[in-house]
Amino acid sequence: MLHALEGSQAIAQAVALCRPGVVAAYPITPQTHIVENISKLVADGKLKCEFVSVESEFSAASVALGAAATGSRAYTASSSQGILLMAEVLFNIAGLRLPMVLTCANRAIGAPINIWNDHQDSMTVRDSGWIQLFCADNQEAVDTTIQAFRIAERLELPVMVCMDGFVLTHTLEVVDLPSAEQVDSYLPPFTFANKLDPRRPLSLGTLVGPEYYSESRHSLHRALQKSIPEIVAADKDWKKLTGRSAGGLLTVEGPKDAKTAILAMGSVVSTLCEANEVLAPKRKTKLIKLRAFRPFPVEALVQVCEGLTELIVVDRAFSPGQGGILGTEVRSALAGMKKKPTIKNFAIGLGGRDIPLETITHLLDAAKEQEEGDFAILDVELNKLPPEDR
Repeated sequence: MLHALEGSQAIAQAVALCRPGVVAAYPITPQTHIVENISKLVADGKLKCEFVSVESEFSAASVALGAAATGSRAYTASSSQGILLMAEVLFNIAGLRLPMVLTCANRAIGAPINIWNDHQDSMTVRDSGWIQLFCADNQEAVDTTIQAFRIAERLELPVMVCMDGFVLTHTLEVVDLPSAEQVDSYLPPFTFANKLDPRRPLSLGTLVGPEYYSESRHSLHRALQKSIPEIVAADKDWKKLTGRSAGGLLTVEGPKDAKTAILAMGSVVSTLCEANEVLAPKRKTKLIKLRAFRPFPVEALVQVCEGLTELIVVDRAFSPGQGGILGTEVRSALAGMKKKPTIKNFAIGLGGRDIPLETITHLLDAAKEQEEGDFAILDVELNKLPPEDR
């Protein structure tokens, strides 16, 4: 059924349709509206679950960890510094192979303080062992949230659904919400064979010495690698049920014979798609929307890059002193190609800076001047920097 909803409201509704047993909540902009709307659903009797208001993001993640470990379908959400405060627990959740879902309303990290959107928060915990799926619009965010519970519970891995703060969380869109019957048919009741139960005592999270720690981390690594078919299957089954795909691992738009492509994640993809139709129809540019960042879909990316001569990678975060995070991942993934495209890497929209339609023209023009292997922040205004930093 179609509804005009703010992105955060839509996510709250999607989470409720998944019938979580425990929701742990701590407010932080721009995530607050998600848990606020879930709390209203609970208060109004529309969602039966244990809604736990905690004193910090660390506690929110800890409550979700405990809930998942005891066999409850668990959910929480956060942003920015909140994700950093959760970091210790996020590593524990993944390392313990606990299935749960977290919405990251992507936001810049201070200092300086900034409440607007980029991808620095989720990128900071990319090595924690969570599946990370990025959404281009609110419909994708709704569909991905529901898929995430199925993926997590089938694989016994946590899933982070990343949606751009404000750009999506606070934007009103028409969203097609599935019925409770559809979600129930897609997402069976949660059962966790290894749950903590006083009637069947077992240990969880015990000390692991050097003789087994490498094997433990390797097991988590392999589990992430093996999750690719389940992410694909979850999206295919959702499309059969609703007629909609959330994007699988990645999607490609644009002329099939284009030799240049732009690769990006998140809401900027929607802007680039519109701009490509309006401003650059004669340049024959493909657009690659990367949905799965962890696990990184190496084989799928190699396939869609066959025949390209130039690939422009758009980052919404970067590693100071090194360069673009996504750009580095893409270079590594394509390193084995016999005829790989030249890869140009730019960061745009950091800290919520506006990304107008003209950005695609700027990207294509800047790529002509950039050397292979270089990285640049596209929208830096040099007059705002001290002379020694220009």
